[in-house]
Amino acid sequence: MPYSTHIQSNHLYSVFFAPRGYRRMAEAGMQIAQQYLSPFDKLIGVVGDAGAGKSMLIKGMFPGLELTNDDDGVNVRPLPLLHLDDTGFCTPHTYHVDIRFEMAFTQMHVLTDAVLEAVGQGKRVIIEHFDLIYPTLGHNAHLLIGIGAEILITRPTLFGPEPEDIRKVVYSSVKFRRMTHSAEDLCEFVLAKLDVPDYEHSDVRHGFILGFADKPDIDISALEAEVLEMISQDLPISYHDDMHIMLGEHRHLCTGPRMHVKTTGEIKGFRLLPQMFVDPITKQHLLVGLVGSASEERISDLNKIIMG
Repeated sequence: MPYSTHIQSNHLYSVFFAPRGYRRMAEAGMQIAQQYLSPFDKLIGVVGDAGAGKSMLIKGMFPGLELTNDDDGVNVRPLPLLHLDDTGFCTPHTYHVDIRFEMAFTQMHVLTDAVLEAVGQGKRVIIEHFDLIYPTLGHNAHLLIGIGAEILITRPTLFGPEPEDIRKVVYSSVKFRRMTHSAEDLCEFVLAKLDVPDYEHSDVRHGFILGFADKPDIDISALEAEVLEMISQDLPISYHDDMHIMLGEHRHLCTGPRMHVKTTGEIKGFRLLPQMFVDPITKQHLLVGLVGSASEERISDLNKIIMG
């Protein structure tokens, strides 16, 4: 299969923060499609753990595409990809398949043949859990996307990267995203009790940012202590519905309810930076929360690119 345009074939990889929340993930998908998707890309591979946001990213990249692994349990049967010629002139141009899900119903070689047949007919196929089918497929995706703590976008060549390389990175990093999102929701829960005014959400590596238009009257050390107390209680965190989670016995608004640790005790190394920062452009007052290793880094090093 030919590669895409010359400029895009020079693209090695790009990295975005993997946002928390359905809307922000869909918007990230729209941005990725505008910047990196070529009309000549016929095979799109997506790699990431369950709940990482693969389906929502795909919905953002391909608005209106019928996904075959609906999260509400309404799964498309039979799988359209296995019946390319059933609809005659109205055969779709773009197909979706979740390999992990379909393996329960269809043998891998049948799925592989269907993908190759579709691409051979000039169709586009978007494959979730692309790493599972890659060994039998025989070639890489035109565009390969991994979702963990970050979203990795790469255009593989004969020299890599391979799906397993992407898988190792995103599966090892997604734990930080789960911890971060859970810690962020704990902070929100405490702030709601304090009647703190509205704020915007943003990201930092292994952490989160809450941006306030006006500096709120918050005792950061007291806020941190209350969140740490909830972490020490090892409260269960569970999905309630598409807009809420359960924090112990409390229902809490959350736009990404599937991206959490199972209990608050799984959040490691939580801390709030002891002072707020002012963004010189937006003039927002920024409250920064971090998880993981509690190294004493400069604020300007939090998003440092690691070379080598």
